[in-house]
Amino acid sequence: ACAFAGLWNCVTINPLNIAAGVWMMLNAFVLFLCEAPFCCQFIEFANAVSARADKLRPWQKAAFYCGMAVFPVMLSLTLTTLFGNAIAFSTGVLYGLSALGKKGDAISYARIHQQQKQMDEEKLTGALEGQA
Repeated sequence: ACAFAGLWNCVTINPLNIAAGVWMMLNAFVLFLCEAPFCCQFIEFANAVSARADKLRPWQKAAFYCGMAVFPVMLSLTLTTLFGNAIAFSTGVLYGLSALGKKGDAISYARIHQQQKQMDEEKLTGALEGQA
């Protein structure tokens, strides 16, 4: 979607639209290299780029993909750039969510809260006994 929207964005006279379109096509190429290297088997360095991208932490991928997707929108704010970069931006958002980690369950939070409450009560009774 990013590549097709970038190509469509290049069919204009406005230089900012052309720059945004070229950047979007570059984004699509980088996403293919990092996320789906099997689509780029004809490129010799595709596996090396994919291996390096796999070593990055999820928050680094999130920052990279979201930053990569925001730049063309800042160059040329049109529906084509918004919809074309939506997939790249959502990929970054998903990596950001995975960096946050798994959501805890209510039982473990209740257990932690109960333990903290018991420790606070023990400290309070210990302080009161020390004063008496």
